[in-house]
Amino acid sequence: MSTPSPFRIAAVLSPEHRERLMALAREVNFPAGARIFDEGTPADQFWIVRSGTVTLEMNVPGRRAAQIDSLGPGELVGWSWLFPPYVWQLGAEAMTPVRTHAFDGVAVRMLMDADPTFGSAIGHWVGRVLAHRLQVARVRLLDLYAPYSGAR
Repeated sequence: MSTPSPFRIAAVLSPEHRERLMALAREVNFPAGARIFDEGTPADQFWIVRSGTVTLEMNVPGRRAAQIDSLGPGELVGWSWLFPPYVWQLGAEAMTPVRTHAFDGVAVRMLMDADPTFGSAIGHWVGRVLAHRLQVARVRLLDLYAPYSGAR
């Protein structure tokens, strides 16, 4: 479902900003089938995939969750940690064994506030990812449900 993303950390952040961000990273791994987060729960961290596949899904009332996208190496998992009220807007699951770099959202926001240039770079990166994910979600939901809506 997913093609190589132009939003991977290496393609978007300068080496200096990547280095500053990665100084806060810790390794976290998830077995296949593990829930990484659920829609509606507190969002206080994020991950960058090192290996494996993570799927994003959206709750659809009266139906099973809709798979929105698949993420792979170098891609950001989670953006809700950056925007109040800091609650996950989607759910995420490890579809294969997944190795990640995990980040504390509060620590990254504090670093962003302390260094406006770094903050701007991270904010633009997450914003681009968010805009892309919203478009992917829109197209996916239209693919899934528009034929059954009764619209002509």
